[in-house]
Amino acid sequence: MIALLAILLAQASPARVLTLAEAQRVAQERQPQLRAARGNTEAAEGRVEQSRSGLLPQLSAASSWERTTNNFLFRPGVAARPGLATSWSGINYFDNAVTLSQLVWDFGQTSNFWRSSQASARATADQERVTLQQTLLQVRAAFFNAVAFKELLAVARETLANQHNHRTQIRGFVQAGTRPPIDLSQAESDYAFAEVAVVNAVNAYERSKVLLNQAMGLEAPIDYDVASDGLPPQADEDGSFEPLLQNALAARPEIASATEQVKAQQLLIQSARGSYAPAVALQGSFVQASEAGSNYSGWNVAGGVTLTWNLFQGGLTNGRVHEAEGNLAFAAAQLDVLRQQVRVDVDQALLAIRAAKAALAAASRALLAARQRLSLAEGRYQNGSGSVIELGDAQIAASNAAAQVVQTDFQLATARAQLLFALGRA
Repeated sequence: MIALLAILLAQASPARVLTLAEAQRVAQERQPQLRAARGNTEAAEGRVEQSRSGLLPQLSAASSWERTTNNFLFRPGVAARPGLATSWSGINYFDNAVTLSQLVWDFGQTSNFWRSSQASARATADQERVTLQQTLLQVRAAFFNAVAFKELLAVARETLANQHNHRTQIRGFVQAGTRPPIDLSQAESDYAFAEVAVVNAVNAYERSKVLLNQAMGLEAPIDYDVASDGLPPQADEDGSFEPLLQNALAARPEIASATEQVKAQQLLIQSARGSYAPAVALQGSFVQASEAGSNYSGWNVAGGVTLTWNLFQGGLTNGRVHEAEGNLAFAAAQLDVLRQQVRVDVDQALLAIRAAKAALAAASRALLAARQRLSLAEGRYQNGSGSVIELGDAQIAASNAAAQVVQTDFQLATARAQLLFALGRA
C-alpha cells in the first residue's frame, strides 16, 4: 500500500518541458494543414502564370518527316505532268515551320481573366494565413487544456496526500479507543476514492498531451511535461467593443480573402462579357519544305492580322456571364456572413474574458475559505469536537475549490486565445 501511494504521489520526471512558444513553433513547422494551405497558394500562383500567358507572344515550331509516294493525284485546276507513271517507290519529305503570334486586343477577355486569377491567388494566400491562425488557436487551446489537466493532477495528488494523513491519524484514534471504528471505515473509503481520482487525473493528463501532439502535427512520444504557461493580458481586452471590432475587420485574413474573391468575380464578369466582341492578333510564320535526294527545297514567310469573332455559340457567352454574376452574388453574401461572424467572435471573446476574470476572483476567494475550513475541521477532529463527516466534507470542498480555480484559469487562457484569433493576431 505504501508503494502504491508513492507511485501515485510521485511527480513525473519527463526528459523535457514543452513551453507554449515551442509548441507554436513546432506546429508552424510540422502541422500538415499548413503545408496543404501552402500548396494551395502555390497552385493559385501557378494559375496566375497560366492566365498571363495569353497576353504574351506565342512562339511555336513544328517539324515533320514523311515517307510518301510521289504519284499524281487529280485535282480541279491542276494539270497532270506528262510522262509520270504510278509507282510504289517513295521519297523522304521534310516540312518545318515556325509561327509567332501576339494578341493585340480582345476587349478584356484575357487581361481581366489574368487580373481575376491574381485576385484569387491573393485570396488563397489570405486563406493560408487563416489556416495559420486556426492552427495556432488549436495549439493554444490544446496546450491550455494540458496545463489544466496537469494542475488537476496536482490537486488530486494533494488530496490523496491529505487523505493519507487523515487515515493515519484516524487509525491512531481508533486504536486508542477515542474514535469509533466507523471513522476508520470512512477514512479508508475516502482514501480509495482519492486513489481513483489520481489514476484518472494521470490518464486525463496523458490523453491531453496526445491531443496536443495532434494539434502540433507531431508524431512523437508524449514523454514531456507542459510548462505552466499562459497568455499575458491584452492591452485592449478591457476596452470598448467598437474599436476592437474595426481592428478585427481590418486585420482578419478571412475578410481580406473574401474581399479578394469578390474582386475576382467582378473581373470574371468583365472577362466573360469580352467574348461578345472580336479578338485581334498579329501573326507571322516561316515555312520550309524539302525533298530528300532531290534539288527541291523552298521556303515561305508570311505575316498578317487575324480577326476572330464568335458570332453565335449557342448561348455559351450568356451562360458564362450569368454564372459569373451568380458567383459574384455568392461571394458578396459570404463577405457579409464573415463580417457578422467577426462581430460575434470579438463580442464572445470579450464576454468570456470578463466572465473568466470575475469567476477567477470568486474561485480564488472560495479556495482560500475552503482551505481555512479544512484546517479548522482537522483541528476540531483532533480535539474531539468534530466528526469524520465534517472532516470529509471539508476535504471535498477544498478539492472542489482548487479544481474550480484550475477551471477558471483555463477559461481565461482560452478566452484570451480566442480574442487573439478574433482580432486576427498571431
